[in-house]
Amino acid sequence: MIYHNNKMSESKYKKLKEIISGLKQVAVAYSGGVDSTFLLKVSSDVLGENVLAITARSATLPGKELHEAECMAKSFKVNHLIIDSDELENPDFTKNPPDKCYVCKKIRFSSLIKIAKENGFTHVIDGENHDDHKDYRPGSKAARELGVRSPLSESGLTKNDIRELSKKIGLPTWDKPAYACLATRIPYNTTITGEKLRQVNEGEEFLRNLGFSPQLRVRHYGDSARIELDPEDIPGITEASTRKKVVNYFKTLGFKFVTIDLEGYIMGSLNKTIRT
Repeated sequence: MIYHNNKMSESKYKKLKEIISGLKQVAVAYSGGVDSTFLLKVSSDVLGENVLAITARSATLPGKELHEAECMAKSFKVNHLIIDSDELENPDFTKNPPDKCYVCKKIRFSSLIKIAKENGFTHVIDGENHDDHKDYRPGSKAARELGVRSPLSESGLTKNDIRELSKKIGLPTWDKPAYACLATRIPYNTTITGEKLRQVNEGEEFLRNLGFSPQLRVRHYGDSARIELDPEDIPGITEASTRKKVVNYFKTLGFKFVTIDLEGYIMGSLNKTIRT
């Protein structure tokens, strides 16, 4: 991926720093992804020690992501707290309704706000960007209701802007694939369990280790796995020896059937089944 500098993104970047500066002190909801890493770095550059990173540890977040978030926060010399998120204990979440992200974010941000205040931080900010408005994101509603700010979105920064600026300031996450919450791999109104999340996580890691583009998904349909790959990778997975490896491994995970989505990876593909 190559992104070119432009005056528009620089203008947005300036506005972002002005917004953050005006907040004085911020607690950043930090996942370790492209957006929240950029937000944390800019916040640290602007506010120095008046920044706290808070990461939610959950079965919906791959362990690898948590480790990378820890390492990145440490490299920024930012105070970093990791809290346990218990959304899997809430039936309103595990029933997996279309607005489960609202339930999850309500739980998480309520905890983050409480911990932020206990540590002397009055503002909580998240990494939602301007492009996120294009998809169905009920979690955004929960954030707004609780007073969480989204400086990236407020400054008009798109995903491409953030990648471009991340590269410019030397962040290794500039070309990191988007890793959405693992619960997004399970069709709406199908119960979310820790076991299903484990199957999805291990299946995706296996495929990445085979050399496929990291931008992929394993959708969980009970005893069936539906694999979404970059369209260019589809011929490779159907090659006899690779296909056998994939089928055999996915069966060890507990799947009886393994399918390939010929349309390829599409962000938020499960949202096709609902009306926003």
